[in-house]
Amino acid sequence: MVKKIVLTLALMFSFAGANVYENNCIKCHNKLPVSIDKYFYKYLLIYSSETDMKNAIISYLKYPAKETTVMTDEDINRFGIKKKSELSQKELKEAVDIYWQIYKVFGKLK
Repeated sequence: MVKKIVLTLALMFSFAGANVYENNCIKCHNKLPVSIDKYFYKYLLIYSSETDMKNAIISYLKYPAKETTVMTDEDINRFGIKKKSELSQKELKEAVDIYWQIYKVFGKLK
């Protein structure tokens, strides 16, 4: 099931071209030794629900701060706190929605 979803998303992205998530999130996170999925699972552990998690990520991207990051102190010292996103609210929502669809675990566990 997961493979089908990933394959479907990959095909969609290849036909549609790069999207806001690929162009802005993956572009930078691919350069980091800590994979982007680890942050997803940290957010999920802290915020639990889809809505709360998405709102927390968008808020952090708009107003990044040490007090609101899910990064460990070690990661903060190593990579620093990200700069404020220049994406619009609509683009942030789209990017976070794609991020959720790729990594969500709800409905995938058996």
